[in-house]
Amino acid sequence: MNNPQLLKLRPIMLDDYTNVLAWSKDRAFCLANGWEMNREEKELYQWWAHCVTNKAPDFIRLGIEESNRLIGYVDLACIKENTAEFGIAIGNSDVWGKGLGSQAALCLFEFASEKLGITQFTAETHEENLRSRNMLQKLGFQEVSRIGSEQYLGKESVLIQYKRN
Repeated sequence: MNNPQLLKLRPIMLDDYTNVLAWSKDRAFCLANGWEMNREEKELYQWWAHCVTNKAPDFIRLGIEESNRLIGYVDLACIKENTAEFGIAIGNSDVWGKGLGSQAALCLFEFASEKLGITQFTAETHEENLRSRNMLQKLGFQEVSRIGSEQYLGKESVLIQYKRN
């Protein structure tokens, strides 16, 4: 799960909490990911501890590490047979726009294919989230529907569903 640019995926750990806490104080990250700003530290720690210890059979979360620094995480959710839903959050907004999310996604797809036999990925993002939409298209996802809506950056946004074979 390594990449020539020192990017790797690894299990998330309780020790990553300091990074998660920093992300919770980054306004841009919180707005983009629907996180409440400056969450109560105890509640945030409990949430992260649950993420680390959760062993659901249909969900995997891996940390994205770049140059020995946790910069985000990738998810495989709703894993069933050869399909899974892809999710990603780059916590350090100072590295947004550098292609690290796409690199991490490709590492995840390789892992999912080789280790889990997953050949089809789905994803969902907000219509206004152009950065996410561009990344998904760059990764070969095709738009399949526009169903539902929810708050994004403080306003109601249509949800777009994608599929990648």
